[in-house]
Amino acid sequence: MQSKLTLRMDEAVIRKAKRLAKRKGNSVSRIISDFISEEPEDPELEELPSVIASMVGILGSELDESAYKEHLEEKYL
Repeated sequence: MQSKLTLRMDEAVIRKAKRLAKRKGNSVSRIISDFISEEPEDPELEELPSVIASMVGILGSELDESAYKEHLEEKYL
């Protein structure tokens, strides 16, 4: 279900949003919706860039910070 939402922004931001939407072939509503939808629900992932957040868990749970520090010590000492 879609609902209407009113946003208040500086006119310069609105103009920029409209130019961006036109360039991408979308509406301002779609751009904002996509931006918000891409934000992670997990608070731990909110601080990570989206590219990094998408990789979290890819290596499994056997790795942790202490294992990484041990690896660096073996490599450089």
